[in-house]
Amino acid sequence: MTLRIRLSWPAGHTTATIDETPTSKALAGALPIVSTARTWGEEVYFDTPVSVPVESDARQVVPAGTVAFWTEGDALALPYGPTPISLDDQPRLASPCNVLGALDGDPRILATVRDGDPIRVELIG
Repeated sequence: MTLRIRLSWPAGHTTATIDETPTSKALAGALPIVSTARTWGEEVYFDTPVSVPVESDARQVVPAGTVAFWTEGDALALPYGPTPISLDDQPRLASPCNVLGALDGDPRILATVRDGDPIRVELIG
């Protein structure tokens, strides 16, 4: 089973397809949420009301467009390119994160998110 979510901010929006995991179930139960976007290199992240443990398949290096959950910060992490700790052009998250799914379409749309923007996440379909 998969879920679809919409992420919206003042300059744009995108959708993502999320796999069924313990973390995604917890997140779905908390939606919709509105938070404040933060940027870290080419990553957007923001607080959620969800707190979950690290899953066994958590990863730190992920492809651009991955929807990840940073358990240390109770935040969604959406990398679209290198972060300050990347060793190459691949996103490297601050620490291993639970992988939930991927953005639909070009992840570079996230470059229009500004630090401090309100960001809304809701279930669709």
